[in-house]
Amino acid sequence: MKHRIVVLGAGYAGAFAAGNLARRLSPADTEITVVNAAPDFVERMRLHQLASGQELASRKLADVFAGTGVRLRLARVTGIDPERGTVAVTGDDGPGELAYDTLLYALGSSVAHHDVPGAAEYAFDVAGRSSALRLRERLAALDEGGTVLVVGEGLTGIETATELAESRPGLSVALAARGELGAWLSPKARRHLRGAFDRLGVTVHEHTAVEAVEATRVIAADGRSIHADVTVWTAGFAVHPMAAAAGLEVAGTGQIVVDRTMRSVSHPDIYAAGDSAYAIGENGRPLPMSCASAGLTNMQATAAIIARLTGREVPATGLKYFGNHISLGRRDAIFQMVDGDVRSKAWYLGGRTAARLKSGVLKGAGWGIAHPTFGIPKRRHRLTPAPGRTGARVTA
Repeated sequence: MKHRIVVLGAGYAGAFAAGNLARRLSPADTEITVVNAAPDFVERMRLHQLASGQELASRKLADVFAGTGVRLRLARVTGIDPERGTVAVTGDDGPGELAYDTLLYALGSSVAHHDVPGAAEYAFDVAGRSSALRLRERLAALDEGGTVLVVGEGLTGIETATELAESRPGLSVALAARGELGAWLSPKARRHLRGAFDRLGVTVHEHTAVEAVEATRVIAADGRSIHADVTVWTAGFAVHPMAAAAGLEVAGTGQIVVDRTMRSVSHPDIYAAGDSAYAIGENGRPLPMSCASAGLTNMQATAAIIARLTGREVPATGLKYFGNHISLGRRDAIFQMVDGDVRSKAWYLGGRTAARLKSGVLKGAGWGIAHPTFGIPKRRHRLTPAPGRTGARVTA
């Protein structure tokens, strides 16, 4: 009986991991299945572009995994039963169940409204393709001079505000920041950021904590009312409570607590990667929810799975965060290097050169998804017998 590996989610972490596993493990011993709700790969790093009205090329997951040996199951994951080693799913053919011997949980994250009254009802977001398209449709219906308020001064908020301002110059775009805009950046990079906001005409409301969202305005903690025909919520991300409901050990964020190899500390046949993993980086701090972290954690998780199934020593891949790459529209960007304590270094790269670099990163990630087994060593390892294995199921 083949060892059944099930990967939940085909985002940046899940898609890369599935291709890596398929290239490195012998199909005579393993069966790899990817479960994803949508038929297309979603370039989450480009969703603010989609919302602004730009067209993005779509990649069918069926085409992505064609010829790789990876099975694709288009379905929504509704539950996990770690004791039985099964995943409950529902798709066009109704509810079903998948059995696994090794599970890689890479379901990512969605927008977090933080229980702010009205945020879920009235605010838009760019955390998923459907929500980005919903925002796109709403923006298209705005008259000249319509107002858009982006809530959140993180990377997603900055990229969304600048993208909308550049692509829709007829709109009035503003950003509400809880603190100082770009406070984590080096002084020179911060000046560059403010210059970009001024050039694009983006108004910044600093030290503005939004406590309520209404149909045409937000209410700040200090009682101020800020008008907005459209409010875009980018003030954080949250993971699905499914892992916690299944009895896995999770952090306060709901992310699966993993060891250095991305293995669940409570369930050894389950691994996590991407935003779903509560992983500690080399600096002793949790890795941030980001595409970079998805790459780091999926490489470590797949390396550990392959090593343990084939009787090899588990390698330790790097878990170091190098910096932030922030798009400021299509022709400007900032690349800010950070040190081991995630503090900004004095050096940064900005302007068109940084924008071209960011564009190259995005294109490279997209090409890598479209060719999930490219560049991975071709040798396919056979599985070795292991103590505690019953049939094809690894229990320790």
